[in-house]
Amino acid sequence: MMKEQKSAVHFIAKGLVDVMFYGGIVCVLAVPWLAKWLNIWFNEGHHPHYYTIVIPILFLSGILAVTILYCLKKMYRTLLGGNPFVEENIQCFRKMAAACGGIAVIYFVKCFLLFSPATVIVMLVFVVGMLFCLTLKDIFQQAICYKEENDLTI
Repeated sequence: MMKEQKSAVHFIAKGLVDVMFYGGIVCVLAVPWLAKWLNIWFNEGHHPHYYTIVIPILFLSGILAVTILYCLKKMYRTLLGGNPFVEENIQCFRKMAAACGGIAVIYFVKCFLLFSPATVIVMLVFVVGMLFCLTLKDIFQQAICYKEENDLTI
């Protein structure tokens, strides 16, 4: 059987995921201050309940985004370890699909509270992300079945 090579792209991508994961944690913790700064920068504070709407949206979607990045970190460990077709990655795809779905729901609700075309785009991107994760979960599940079947015949 041919051994997969670990390319520089794998290590660069893992490094980017790590940076985004830790940066995401900092951003989630800084949501109250970032929301105030964004309000000043974009001058969108004319809505009377701007902070009561935006802070929970950013905080919840930030937690879900960090969850997605954490799952990617775990998946890169298995990839760089040489065995990506494991049950742990299927669980990661399930969690990422749920997180994408959660973000899509949050931004769907936001459409009714503070509508913007960008909100619709974010919602649709995460719906597609959820479908993508569910598809990859099924592909990985099938690959694991083939791998186990192949291991039994050797």
